[in-house]
Amino acid sequence: MPGVDHLLHVQQHGYCILPDIIPPARCPGIRRRLLDVVHAQRSSSAPQNVGFVPSVINYDQSFAEYLAEERLLTLVRQLLGPHVRISFTSAIVNEPGNARGDWHADWPFNQKNAGHISAPYPDAVFHLTTLWMLSPFDGENGGTLIVPGSHRRPTNPTDPASGIDPATPFPGEIQATGDAGSVLVMDSRLWHATAPNTTGEPRVALAVRYAPWWLNLDVLRPGSSERRRLCDASGLGENSVPAIRPDVFAGLAASVQPLYSHWVQRPDERV
Repeated sequence: MPGVDHLLHVQQHGYCILPDIIPPARCPGIRRRLLDVVHAQRSSSAPQNVGFVPSVINYDQSFAEYLAEERLLTLVRQLLGPHVRISFTSAIVNEPGNARGDWHADWPFNQKNAGHISAPYPDAVFHLTTLWMLSPFDGENGGTLIVPGSHRRPTNPTDPASGIDPATPFPGEIQATGDAGSVLVMDSRLWHATAPNTTGEPRVALAVRYAPWWLNLDVLRPGSSERRRLCDASGLGENSVPAIRPDVFAGLAASVQPLYSHWVQRPDERV
């Protein structure tokens, strides 16, 4: 997106792509490390042929220094305010043969989660989803499907009342594509879906989400009273984001630590 005003593009279209947030020469090494982590730690709850590891920073920190990259954090702060933190750090691998996913918006706008903002949504940016392209994203290997402008709609296809089939292609959908090292920045309200990987190689990405200081994240914390209360009251499930181990936190760069200081494992807490 050379020459694009990235702030304006997110505001108007719900997304932008920032190039070279990770130097391209570093991507192969980080990609290999994350593939090793996914092989060893993958979640059984992910769809078939999708490798997923929540709080992957507990297992590998090779990408961590870039989480506070100046261009990225400047944009995040323009959208969320000066005091931001990271809510999710997940490895996501679209493996060959994975299926197309359903349209959805991310937490806290996914109506299937216990901790969700009820539709219709206020027209404001509450949360940002960033997808870090450790493999190039293209039309064959599963570049994420998005619906530009959908972040301004009052609901999304996770809401049965929307009347939209989440499994059906949507008019105006596009695939987000970019070189390795680029980061797709999305308003978390933006409709998006997993795209099939029709190649013979895995498409490797990080999903890192940024939140303003005021957004309550406690429902995401395993074992929290907030999580129990909301899940019990709604009968719905919720994302589980393990806390960061103290030794991992201590090893992070000074610029990155403020993004995780709210999520460090307590002495009485199990990761």
